[in-house]
Amino acid sequence: MPTRHLGKLDVGAQGLGCMGMSDFYGSGDETESIATVHRALDLGVTLLDTSDMYGYGANEELVGRAIAGRRDDVVLATKFGVVRAEEDSMARSVRGDAEYVRQACEASLRRLGVDHIDLYQQHRVDPAVDIEETVAALAELVAAGKVRHLGLSEASADTIRRAHAVHPITSVQTEWSLWSRTIEDEVVPVCRELGIGIVPYSPLGRGILTGRYRSTDDFEKDDFRRTSQPRFAEGNLERNLEFVRALEELARARGVTAGQLALAWVHSHGDDVVPIPGTKKRSRLEENVAAVDISLSAADVAAIEQAVPADQIAGERYSPDRMSLLE
Repeated sequence: MPTRHLGKLDVGAQGLGCMGMSDFYGSGDETESIATVHRALDLGVTLLDTSDMYGYGANEELVGRAIAGRRDDVVLATKFGVVRAEEDSMARSVRGDAEYVRQACEASLRRLGVDHIDLYQQHRVDPAVDIEETVAALAELVAAGKVRHLGLSEASADTIRRAHAVHPITSVQTEWSLWSRTIEDEVVPVCRELGIGIVPYSPLGRGILTGRYRSTDDFEKDDFRRTSQPRFAEGNLERNLEFVRALEELARARGVTAGQLALAWVHSHGDDVVPIPGTKKRSRLEENVAAVDISLSAADVAAIEQAVPADQIAGERYSPDRMSLLE
C-alpha cells in the first residue's frame, strides 16, 4: 500500500476504524475482528483508530489484544474526551480539562497494553475549556513520551489554528464522504495551510454508500442506525437511496463496487487524506483496501459528485443532541 502523510507522521494510504468491532453497529465477533486487524496489517494498513468511549473501553482492549506481538507494524490512534453515562449508554458529555486529559491517557495506555500512543486525538472539543489548556496538557504527554503525535476530531478551523499554535497538530479527524462535505469550506483549507493531515471517518456514509442496505430492517436491533441516525430515518432513507443507486450505476460501468468508488472519491482529495473505513470482517476490509488502487479523472469525480449531490442529502449527520457536540 502506498504511504501518505499526516503532518510528519507517515501511514498507509488507508486506515482501519475499529469502533464497530465493539459498539454501535450490532453484535461483534472478537475472533473475526482480531483476524481483520491482522489481515489489515498484512495488506499494509498501518493506522488503526479506536477511542476510549467505544464499548466503554472494550474496543481499546480488543485492539490491544489484536496488536500484541505486532506493535511495530501499527500506528496506533485513540481518542479521549467523550464521556458516556454509565446508566444511559447514549448519554454524552465532553471533558477537555488538563486533569482529565492525563487520566484518560493513563487509562487508554493500560487498556491498549502499550507504553505510548502514536496519535492521541481529542474526540470532541470541550466548549467549557480553552483549547489552549487541553493542548498544553497533551504537550506534556508528548514530552513524557506517552504520546507521539496530537490530533483533533470535529474541530472548527479557528480551534485548529489556536491548538496548533500551542503544539503542532498532526491530524484532524472528521466525517468526510460523498454525503458529508461541510469541512471542505474552512477546515480543509486551514489544515493545508498549517500542514495538518485529514482523517475522514465514515467515508462510506456509515455503510449506506456501499449499496448493501435498503431499509432499516437490514440493521440489527441494537444498531444505532435504526434509531439515532436521521439520514436513515423513514422518508430520509428512501430519498438517500436514490443517490446510492446512481452511484451503483457508475460503479458497475467501471467494474467496481459502489463502496470502492465512494472510497476512491475520498482518496482523490490528496496525499494528506487518509480515510479510516470501519469494518469487522476481512472480506469487507479487502474490498475497501482495493479502492486505494482506483484512479479517478476530473470527469470521474464530477460524475460521482453529480450522482450523490451533498446538498441534497436528506437528514442531518446526527440527532440534535449529537450535533450539539460538533464545532
